[in-house]
Amino acid sequence: MSRTSEREALLRLAVAAAHRGGAELTRRAGKATGVAFKSTATDPVSDADRASESAVVELLTRERPGDGLLGEEGAERAGDSGLRWVIDPLDGTVNYLYGIQHSAVSVACERWDGDGWRPEVGAVYDPARDETFSAALGAGAHMNGRPLAVNDPVAPAAALVATGFAYAAASRARQAAVVAELLPRVRDIRSGGSAALELCWVAVGRCDAYYEDELSRWDWAAGALIATEAGAVVTPLGSGVTAAGPALHAALTGGSPITAR
Repeated sequence: MSRTSEREALLRLAVAAAHRGGAELTRRAGKATGVAFKSTATDPVSDADRASESAVVELLTRERPGDGLLGEEGAERAGDSGLRWVIDPLDGTVNYLYGIQHSAVSVACERWDGDGWRPEVGAVYDPARDETFSAALGAGAHMNGRPLAVNDPVAPAAALVATGFAYAAASRARQAAVVAELLPRVRDIRSGGSAALELCWVAVGRCDAYYEDELSRWDWAAGALIATEAGAVVTPLGSGVTAAGPALHAALTGGSPITAR
């Protein structure tokens, strides 16, 4: 099988897995049970998160038993194929628990190249809007089959910038100071509460940039590839990312409080 054909098969599986997780979220919407907390009292996990991850992992294990797994809610397996699946079964748990329809299932497949894990495919499914964002390396990004392209060029003063905030109070205070410095320089700032969706919304042009500096890999693995394949420049920012069209990315990372580090 050629690498292109393999990626096509992996992408079909990523989309199917994201949809399976999304079905679990839809089934449990408005009926939160089993809520517990992880890093802080503002960092919840629920039975919906767990059920979504179980559904995703069951499919991936059945179809690709030799691949590794890395999931937010504990799914982890080393694998022996050189590929691993990075899963966020419910990105936007706080939104989900509040009944805010802005959350998603994120599924990425990465390949070990000797120096690190590199993206092969990614899928992000928003069950509330029935929108599927997908990308394969070198093949562009799509939403429900429609090709995506970022907004570019965008001047900073005209830019709608998305961001997010960490769970720890000290981190939020630091991030708020960055927002206070950045806000007068851009059109406006949004915080949607789902890193995976914010990256996809950069790809589809619903915002011009996204940055967040405290994330886990499962938050951005699929969305970063989707944004990149839609023409965004995506670079590391702390443990998170900055994503924007080329012109805006250069302006934001070169002359604003958002700096690559």
